Amino acid sequence: MGACVIVTNTNISSGLESNTTGITAFSMPTWQLALWATAYLALVLVAVTGNATVTWIILAHQRMRTVTNYFIVNLALADLCMAAFNAAFNFVYASHNIWYFGRAFCYFQNLFPITAMFVSIYSMTAIAIDRYMAIVHPFQPRLSAPSTKAVIGGIWLVALALAFPQCFYSTITEDEGATKCVVAWPEDSRDKSLLLYHLVVIVLIYLLPLTVMFVAYSIIGLTLWRRAVPRHQAHGANLRHLQAKKKFVKTMVLVVVTFAICWLPYHLYFILGSFQEDIYCHKFIQQVYLALFWLAMSSTMYNPIIYCCLNRRFRSGFRLAFRCCPWVTPTEEDKLELTHTPSFSLRVNRCHTKEILFMAGDTVPSEATNGQAGGPQDRESVELSSLPGCRAGPSILAKASS
Repeated sequence: MGACVIVTNTNISSGLESNTTGITAFSMPTWQLALWATAYLALVLVAVTGNATVTWIILAHQRMRTVTNYFIVNLALADLCMAAFNAAFNFVYASHNIWYFGRAFCYFQNLFPITAMFVSIYSMTAIAIDRYMAIVHPFQPRLSAPSTKAVIGGIWLVALALAFPQCFYSTITEDEGATKCVVAWPEDSRDKSLLLYHLVVIVLIYLLPLTVMFVAYSIIGLTLWRRAVPRHQAHGANLRHLQAKKKFVKTMVLVVVTFAICWLPYHLYFILGSFQEDIYCHKFIQQVYLALFWLAMSSTMYNPIIYCCLNRRFRSGFRLAFRCCPWVTPTEEDKLELTHTPSFSLRVNRCHTKEILFMAGDTVPSEATNGQAGGPQDRESVELSSLPGCRAGPSILAKASS
């Protein structure tokens, strides 16, 4: 198959790549290149901005620093790195079939972005397991902050180990003056090595994690939707916490399903190419690859949008983060959602006076569902004092449910 180039990603699970003799570069009209460049630029901007904002919302607000949210930070950072390094540079390579970025960056590009992709899926798996333990086995010991950081460190180490083979076999080649960054598997067993690596990677970073998450969220769903709240607590904190947990589970299931849909065509592309390399010689394959790669990379930009749409606190955080925009106006409630402490909160009523509330029995949300105080020990807030001279009316209180 030396007469055609395999237009493919040198990163992620591709394994790579073509023979480097007689390679014919695919080309596209300027208008097509401009359209693809616009699509990829929009993807990178949305993904980097959204995931950076999610990271800020959690790390800058004490109330949001929970075990589950630390894994969400890890997921956001991994997605940010994937968008910034993988999507941008590999689009340039796939659209021009020339590697412009040097030997050192070729090695880096075949290690770090792949590692970030592994970290992304394993972070989602860790969230599913954490929610499973918190909801299905609530009396079992939970992860502490040091243990959570250790798990996150372990995720990165495992991801680096899985990405290392592709980095190890990376090399720079020259063909008729065109520089290529390729993964040169051992020639004596190239086809077997390539197929084996594809299958192992797909099992470890796609099928196995998705199976674990499917089982975990299925059990969580059965547990939550069968759980009844006593009638005398039907309008109290327990009901709100149960609703919050259900909302969070729905959010994460949507995140997982989105990831699975975005990456499935991409993995199938490489599996098919392992058996039928002649597909890489078709003239349309460059457009197919760019479309599948965009779909896979687009998974990095959907999570912040999902959080903003389905979670009250993240929505408040986004309004605060983008308050400099003229069309974004944060409210007092947005500030309360992220800044009030577990012991005291501010309630803003219709006449804009503030009342000090004591959160009776409330605890630091280490058992939280997505930054939301949870657990049977939480009780209704008790009003201590209010400013005089104000007509009583409904109040705005940062709620436990989204």
